[in-house]
Amino acid sequence: MSKLVITYWNQRICTVLTDGRKPVQLSLEADGGETSLNSIYIGKVQNVVKNINAAFVDIGNGVIGYYSLNDNQRHLFVNPARSGALRNGDEIIVQVAREAVKTKALGLTGKLTLTGRLAVLKLGGKGIGFSGKITDRKWKEGMRPILAEEVDDGEGLIVRTNGQDASPQELTEEIRALKRRLQKLLEQAPYRSCYSCLFQAPSAFLANIRDSYSWQLEEIITDIPNLYQQIHGFLSQEQTQDLGKLRLYEDELMPLGKLYALDQVIEQATSRRVWLKSGGYLVIEPTEALVVIDVNTGKYSGRKTMEETILKINLEAAEEIGRQLRLRNLSGIILVDFIDMATEEHKECLLGHLKQVVGKDPVKTTVVDITPLNLVELTRKKIHRPLHEQLL
Repeated sequence: MSKLVITYWNQRICTVLTDGRKPVQLSLEADGGETSLNSIYIGKVQNVVKNINAAFVDIGNGVIGYYSLNDNQRHLFVNPARSGALRNGDEIIVQVAREAVKTKALGLTGKLTLTGRLAVLKLGGKGIGFSGKITDRKWKEGMRPILAEEVDDGEGLIVRTNGQDASPQELTEEIRALKRRLQKLLEQAPYRSCYSCLFQAPSAFLANIRDSYSWQLEEIITDIPNLYQQIHGFLSQEQTQDLGKLRLYEDELMPLGKLYALDQVIEQATSRRVWLKSGGYLVIEPTEALVVIDVNTGKYSGRKTMEETILKINLEAAEEIGRQLRLRNLSGIILVDFIDMATEEHKECLLGHLKQVVGKDPVKTTVVDITPLNLVELTRKKIHRPLHEQLL
């Protein structure tokens, strides 16, 4: 079972998800600051760049986003009479799909997405999909015709992992609520001024509550009264079934930051070296283009054969790599230099275990293969900024 701990750290809201033993997910956000990720705006096209088939769109306060014309072939013009190709000065409805990372502008899309606890509704999507973690084929086939009645042309629907534990009525009620919200947003857009925020996405700490797996979440705990009130209001409106899990921690002698040793957790989550129980260690190096992780034997001295020793350390390293990717929010291309193994059987065992570990990550993570240089290549979807950038 897991706990979600929400408190202040260095004047920022810190959210830590623990698996009962260790922190597995961590995020920081400014107190009172509004998140741009997943928020929806009326933007103005500043420049259409044909040679990269993209446009740059101003969403207000000097924030310019990248809008791919390959991914967005139909545009949501604010003016209902407007259609066709995008031109400089056009006002369009866009959603922030990716935060700005280092030198890259934030990513914008016209395929609007509204996320609930059970389902995701996407304008410009197609068909009905299910979370990869829902493996019950019979259940999916039974739900598909029920959900098809709720989806119009030009809409896509994804049932989230939490959706499998909901009744068909709960699922359809949430989908209808998402559709009403989207319809109202589109109807209001022509009457709103440019740069208006049509939909403000929930703060990261509330989104973390929404995105947690209900059956695994044992407790939501905070020692900040105003955050408690915000969470209580969110749960009362959106997730009444989880309201009983919320607790206000009131021990002034031992605040949550000290109880969960947040200083140490954050220091370790940004450290270059991560020790393994066996005495081996990882070296984690985020670069501009990719993330490189090196596995080392370190202090390990076991009684097994050399090949068995190497496999044991590599399997332990794979487990810790899965946790560190999520904890540090590392994404993009990830190359792991495991300790070289002589047998194909051991290599297959390692790859299978690594796939199983990263399969638990809510962010899509894929084990690609072993390269000719014996490096294991992974990809992890880029959504939020990595932890070391959040700290800057």
